[in-house]
Amino acid sequence: MTATPATPAQPHSPPARSRGTRPAPAPSRSVPARTVRAGRAARAARAGRLVRTARAAHDVLVLMGLPVLAALALPAAFAGGGTRRWFGGRAETQRAEAQAAKDAAAAAFYELDTAQRDLRISIETITAADDSPAARRAAADFEALSRRVDEASHRYIQAIDAQDLDRDDLDASAANRARIALTAARDELCDVKRELDRFARGLGPLLDKAETQLARVAPGVERARQALSAAAAALDGARASGFRADDLAARLAALSPELTKLNQGAGQHGVRQTLERAERVTREAEAIRAEAARLPERAAEIDRRLVSLRTRAQALHTRTEQVEPQLSELRRRFALACWQDLQQVPEQAAGHVRQAELRLKEAQAAREEQRWPDATALLSTVRALLNTADEAVSAVGDRLRRLNEVQKDPQAEIERTRFAIRDAQRLAMAGRTTPDPRHAGPLDASVARLERAAATLTGHHPDYWHFLTETEAIRRTVADVVALIREERGAGR
Repeated sequence: MTATPATPAQPHSPPARSRGTRPAPAPSRSVPARTVRAGRAARAARAGRLVRTARAAHDVLVLMGLPVLAALALPAAFAGGGTRRWFGGRAETQRAEAQAAKDAAAAAFYELDTAQRDLRISIETITAADDSPAARRAAADFEALSRRVDEASHRYIQAIDAQDLDRDDLDASAANRARIALTAARDELCDVKRELDRFARGLGPLLDKAETQLARVAPGVERARQALSAAAAALDGARASGFRADDLAARLAALSPELTKLNQGAGQHGVRQTLERAERVTREAEAIRAEAARLPERAAEIDRRLVSLRTRAQALHTRTEQVEPQLSELRRRFALACWQDLQQVPEQAAGHVRQAELRLKEAQAAREEQRWPDATALLSTVRALLNTADEAVSAVGDRLRRLNEVQKDPQAEIERTRFAIRDAQRLAMAGRTTPDPRHAGPLDASVARLERAAATLTGHHPDYWHFLTETEAIRRTVADVVALIREERGAGR
């Protein structure tokens, strides 16, 4: 806007006049010179003030326009593409492109590092659960890929360290070299990342197998812990019932290191070893629990066996005293060959009974001391001794009975053996016109043996025991031939 300065006061103003009227001439009056000089000075001062005011307004307008010009110029200065910057020009464009290449390489490096870490976890899972050649080969291939990753990462770091993109004096050629190096590093990182991805896809079957085994670890370890807890509870119950169960407590304490290893996990000891350890601990703990629960029943059973074996030993002691009269009868009525092998039976049987009675006392002491395995083993020894004594004593009575039977009717034994031979001969000829020599030969030999055995039953004191043993051998031979025939016919031969 413009400011109009006030008009300086005049000595007098002409009067208004109407159109067509001629003003009357004013009377002349003289003005002093001092007054004229004062009016000129006032007008000059007012003119100076006007000039200064106009210049000030011009400066204000110029200053007000500078921000507008700056606002219009700055977007153009920072725009991309081929727009030229105010400061640096082409060097700044190259710096921006190099910075973009650096950001892309950093993103590729991060993706490669993440993929490598994930793949390392998969390989550790496989090697922990699987020691097959395929798993070992996968681990070796991963190590080779890891070296490729390290090489690509090293070149990426070298490209990063080669140029400082934030340096003020970075020229265009240095920025361009940095962009080329960073782009090459990014491409190499991406190539290695694709190799890792292909390798990871090939690990699918091995990883599935390993994860399946890993899924068995936690339940297996938990079963082992529960079995140990149940065994400890059963042991406490047995002790509350008055049983010391020291052997079971020692076995349970021996499982403590195994439980420690189970708690340390498969990562430290391997999946397969952990599963085997968990199964072993579970079986042993369950066995301890079962034995602790059976302690009352086991004690009662040992008590019953002590009573039963003690009664049997007493009965055998009485029977052993009856062996000597039976041997006397054998000596009196039959030849020496019929009873000579039984001469030591009374002494042997009596010795076995005495040993059994001593072991019974030891078993009773082990029972009172709650040494259950020792008591059980001693009772087994007592039973074996009594069985041996019983067989020896029974052999004398059985020999006398059989000799009496054959002496009374030797023909019955002959007919029994002859019937077995004839039955085998009929089987050998079934469906055939001529017998197989492999069958006919042993049967014909058996007929001859039987005739020779029957011929020995002559004289005043025949060897009846030899006759009995010979007929038994003949029947065994015939039974072998019958089994051979049936086997061959069952096979279609």
